[in-house]
Amino acid sequence: MIYYAIGDVHGEKAKLDELLRHIVQDAEARPHTIVFIGDLIDRGGDSRSVVETAMQLTKAGKAITIRGNHEELMLHAFDREETAGLYHWALNGGDQTIASYERANGKKDHWRETIDAAHVAWLRTLPVMHRDEQRGLVFVHGGIDPKTFPNEDDEVKMWTRSEKFFKSESWPDRPELNDILVVHGHTPTADFEPEKQRRRINVDTGACYGGPLTSVVLAPGQAPWFLRAS
Repeated sequence: MIYYAIGDVHGEKAKLDELLRHIVQDAEARPHTIVFIGDLIDRGGDSRSVVETAMQLTKAGKAITIRGNHEELMLHAFDREETAGLYHWALNGGDQTIASYERANGKKDHWRETIDAAHVAWLRTLPVMHRDEQRGLVFVHGGIDPKTFPNEDDEVKMWTRSEKFFKSESWPDRPELNDILVVHGHTPTADFEPEKQRRRINVDTGACYGGPLTSVVLAPGQAPWFLRAS
């Protein structure tokens, strides 16, 4: 199985469509799975279409989707009546997401009514981590806690930007960390290039900030390589 792990899409549907075409060409009909690392939504212009695409691919067994912190922000705002959650989501791109649903579904009396119920239900089912233990692959949005992996809190997996995680060559000597490769997003790279370390790969190359949308390709017995859509 070849994995194509896609970084933070953030509503950039045109870039996602281009990258999916690159993946089809690169796979050449070989068995493969797409992994969405999370943050499908917010900031970009077409979050609804991105969610629909990821949902259909996942339900068809062609993809795995990880919950990112922006999906968590959306669900938090959706589930609570107080305005603090909505305000926090809006500050982080939630307004653009609501606008994308309003363009597709029309404006309603309340913003919650504009969002497809099927999308909300599906987002609730998303895991915060996926592992291929046989190959030592860990897919997670934010990262892990090297001291407690794999038993860190979900909040860590979605939100961490800890230097202890980023400095993967300094992780503690624990059997749980032996021969693993963590693939994540969440923290845009400074130069819009994927960050590749021996034990960690960051594929958030700032697609919503003018950078490309990036996928790392993980094929058995081969070094990782990257596909980009700009």
